[in-house]
Amino acid sequence: MRSDLMRRTSPCAPAVVLALAIALGISGHAADKKAAPGSVFVADKGKFNILLDGASIGREEFEIEPSGTTWTAKGTTSMKTPDGKSSKVTGTLTLQPDGAPLSYDWAAQTEKANSAHILFVNGVAKTTLQMQGAAPYNQDNSFGSPLIAVLDNNLYHQFELLAHIYNWNKKGAQDFPVLIPQQLTPGTISVEFTGTATAGGKSYESLKATTSDIEITLYLDSAHRLIRLEVPFAKVAVVRE
Repeated sequence: MRSDLMRRTSPCAPAVVLALAIALGISGHAADKKAAPGSVFVADKGKFNILLDGASIGREEFEIEPSGTTWTAKGTTSMKTPDGKSSKVTGTLTLQPDGAPLSYDWAAQTEKANSAHILFVNGVAKTTLQMQGAAPYNQDNSFGSPLIAVLDNNLYHQFELLAHIYNWNKKGAQDFPVLIPQQLTPGTISVEFTGTATAGGKSYESLKATTSDIEITLYLDSAHRLIRLEVPFAKVAVVRE
């Protein structure tokens, strides 16, 4: 099993990793701030415990907050897989109040240090990638809509952003273009409301996120903050501390 959250498929889509764990507990999240008028987001802050088959392999700290007329979502994940390999990734995403991304910066540290800066302009993601020991690499990915879901490797708070851009009034299955920045990979993800679900003895609203090769269940509170995310076949969960 790979140690990133996404893997290439056709079309490329979120795929679970050895390090992919997505179960979120509700304790310790940020104060219940209301989203600014016209925004789909709600401020949130917390820590996730990343679990693989019930054992902790890492943690993520994240924060989603308004910043002037835009929103910022940032997170840092540190992991150590069962084979002893360590990794750290950080991501900072700037978004419009309606959920459309404006820019994204990520940095990853494994055996080497890599980073990238992405600008989103009229449905096009313009990436400048800097890999250790190599010249900068530029790539453009075009999407049919400016409302692009950014779901990067091992930054699980970004699934909460996905839940916020989902149209809860409309419900039903909704497809979103998706970008996996660390793989420079575009794709599509389908999100659907599946009713209420129980986790840890509490009831939550549930979304099912599906690609051609994986199914992810999201558990959300009444403000649509991510409380638990599960990838059953990979025995992965991420739990909010």
